[in-house]
Amino acid sequence: MASDFGALSLVPPLLAIVLAVVTRRAILSLFVGVWIGAVIAVQGLGVVQTFDWVIGSMTDSFNAEVMLFIFLLGAGIALIWRMGGSLAVANWATKRLDSRRKVGLAAWLLGMVWFFDDYANTAIVGSSMKSIADEMRMSREKLAYILDSTAAPVATFGISSWVAYQISMINTGYRAAGIADTAPSAFVTFLRSIPYNVYCLLAVLMVGIVVVTRRDFGEMLDAETRARETGKLYRDGAKPLQSIKEELGAVETEEPMLRLFILPVAALVAVVVVGAVWTGYAPNRDALAMAENADFIGALVWGSFAMVATAIALSRAYDIMGLDEAMDTVIDGFGIMLNAISILVLAWSIGTVAEELGTGQFVTGIAQGVVTPTLLPIVILFAAAVISFSIGTSWGTMALVTPVAIPMAWEISGGSNEMLAVATGAVFSGAIFGDHCSPISDTTILSSTFAGSDHVDHVRTQIYYALTVVSVATLVYLLYGLTGLSQFVLLPAGVVVLVALVYGLSEWDARRKNLSATPSADAAGETTSDD
Repeated sequence: MASDFGALSLVPPLLAIVLAVVTRRAILSLFVGVWIGAVIAVQGLGVVQTFDWVIGSMTDSFNAEVMLFIFLLGAGIALIWRMGGSLAVANWATKRLDSRRKVGLAAWLLGMVWFFDDYANTAIVGSSMKSIADEMRMSREKLAYILDSTAAPVATFGISSWVAYQISMINTGYRAAGIADTAPSAFVTFLRSIPYNVYCLLAVLMVGIVVVTRRDFGEMLDAETRARETGKLYRDGAKPLQSIKEELGAVETEEPMLRLFILPVAALVAVVVVGAVWTGYAPNRDALAMAENADFIGALVWGSFAMVATAIALSRAYDIMGLDEAMDTVIDGFGIMLNAISILVLAWSIGTVAEELGTGQFVTGIAQGVVTPTLLPIVILFAAAVISFSIGTSWGTMALVTPVAIPMAWEISGGSNEMLAVATGAVFSGAIFGDHCSPISDTTILSSTFAGSDHVDHVRTQIYYALTVVSVATLVYLLYGLTGLSQFVLLPAGVVVLVALVYGLSEWDARRKNLSATPSADAAGETTSDD
């Protein structure tokens, strides 16, 4: 039985995470974690089991669709690059986005506008903003942070695959508690949970605060200072997950046109939206029911294919590349995604290990033993965070924790509908927080990929901000448990505390490192990056 492994179930994911942070070698660290999990599971060398799990993660239909989407997106990005579309965007944006602050604000706003899916969010916003961010000497770590913290957190609130999944998890929790006929509808509980999804709300606001004030701390301060003063977009020795210039070569045209970027991306967006509506539509279904039944991953695959097909057609129409050269570029585009795909496959394999060993059930069982009504949201928050950090998937965490958290909240509160919303919001908050801190998270990996950042550097710089946000979220939950005040009072107070922390920590860290906490001017111009 999986539960028989107890604390040993924590060893594989935590070992992989520690090794990744210490060695900065994500693929090796993940493989070691999977292998150690196999050793524990079979009580032997575990070589056969290790590769069975790795192969299984690639043959799973959902994972296979994600890989196909990423490969096709890489091909589309490569074609747009070779046709000069990315350069045209950079030239256009340089005239309008003439500072790091404006670039950061544009990326933040785009991330909030594209709320349909977190994968598409990171891909589209990252591809759109990367060139101009480079031009303004924004570090790749900073761009990856903006992408990551406006992807999953925003998707938890919009009409998206996330919301549909979250509502289904609430229904699962209702069935586990035996209250499907007496509790409010899952949709109503979801809506009520939004003010209690404190981490996600504050994480999105944190991006805006950091961008507007231009105040950084922790390793992000070092990264931004390096990029601003030296033009090095990533540290010496870094291994960015996407290296366009090195792997794809020079642009094929001397007159880059903006339409060569806009039309392929528009094809991607249009087909994804139409595909989601087409697969989710049925008579008498509202927008949320359509989202719940839509095949978002399938739509992303179709959209990325449309992006590639449109780019090839444009390359021929404008006589930029021959068909053979275009197809070679498609293959090159697949190649720039191989590193990210390798990490994703092993991250999924670690998730399989955690499922086999019962990691999530072990952590949840510990949390159940220490819950009181006042501490309920905090305990749920950190139980979900530990699980998400360990297994690298917020969706998997929601599946593990929601069926336990909802019955627990119902019993402890004596049947309070409000406490159902509180528990639900805390589950979603903890799952996203753990996901943001985990180097084995798929969305974190994709943020590194589409920002062109070293993956472990992205995790190391982002974790300071994630910990700051979760500290304020914990304070908000604690005050709610002690006072019962409305979230419409506590959330604004939390924002004030967050702003104060950003100012205080940035001043303290800059003084400690003898750096400027508030750069006097944005540096722009040529960079020394190889990307």
